[in-house]
Amino acid sequence: MRVVVTGGGTGGHIYPALAFVNYVKTKEPESKFLYVGADRGLENKILPQTDIPFKTLQIQGFKRSFSFENLKTIRLFLKSIREAKKLLKEFKPDVVIGTGGYVSGAVVYAAAKLKIPTIVHEQNSVPGVTNKFLTRYVDKVAICFKDAQAYFPKEKTELVGNPRAQEIATIKKSDVLKRYDLDPKKKTVLIFGGSQGALKINQAVVAAIPTFSKKNYQLLYVSGERYYEEIEEEIGISKDVFSNISIRPYIDQMPEVMVNCDLLIGRAGATSIAEFTGFGLPAILVPSPYVTNDHQTKNAMSLVNAGAVKMIKDQELTAQSLVNTVDEIMNDDSLRQKMAQASKKQGISDASDRLYALTKKINRA
Repeated sequence: MRVVVTGGGTGGHIYPALAFVNYVKTKEPESKFLYVGADRGLENKILPQTDIPFKTLQIQGFKRSFSFENLKTIRLFLKSIREAKKLLKEFKPDVVIGTGGYVSGAVVYAAAKLKIPTIVHEQNSVPGVTNKFLTRYVDKVAICFKDAQAYFPKEKTELVGNPRAQEIATIKKSDVLKRYDLDPKKKTVLIFGGSQGALKINQAVVAAIPTFSKKNYQLLYVSGERYYEEIEEEIGISKDVFSNISIRPYIDQMPEVMVNCDLLIGRAGATSIAEFTGFGLPAILVPSPYVTNDHQTKNAMSLVNAGAVKMIKDQELTAQSLVNTVDEIMNDDSLRQKMAQASKKQGISDASDRLYALTKKINRA
């Protein structure tokens, strides 16, 4: 099978695509792949670290207010469609899968116009503008949240899940917490605001550290690199002062750490949700209020309604509200187990299987 995957801008668009590519390689080792990204997206850092052929298109997003820059955006989009058609004619894919971001709009649209089978993969409960635009042109829409069904034609839409969940499902418990000066046998809370950190979460955690230091559970607190030094100065301590708290700027093996924890605290991004539900981990989610369509709140609410997570709104997050919610879960084994079971039910552990089957279906049609 020859597959073009396209998506960019954020890890939430890139990692599902890479997870699916890795899966297809196990099913059909002779398959060929091409990843098409934007020339300024995060994919330019991630893809060169893989063995997947990588091409870029010059493209940019629309400004939400009137701007002459939007005229350039339109010109670049039309140019990208022409360039995408050239790439597709050269590569001759059997299927094109778009995972979001402006670049996927140009590539998937070009593929549809060339009558190549197409799929868009929507990771969030509320679709982005690109996937909404592409809906009328593609053969199938693969969703990760049942709530997303309301935004797409029923006959085109299938609940697939996030391939990232299946990719990490084989990771087993280990003593990895020792690397962070923590006890692998002790109940552990993982606090993670994203690769760059989250200011509001950091402020609440720092204020709560004196209280958390007296608890019978331990914390692995990942601050984000841009906040780490500032936090160390504010706390005025070395990492050895609180024996049950480990503060790190970044963790590069997050799934391996996550599977060894009992509770996650973080934002409500699609990739993070795919990972912790894949492990059946309960969570306290603090959705970012700065994302398009407030989709993180809607992601979180889907899991709140399922009983898998507790949610604290960004504007309501304080040291006290954080400690109270953590205590509620960590001091109640029955509640934590119920949340873990609900989380596991929300995780679609065969997401790559489902997406692979969908590619086969549209190729046979």
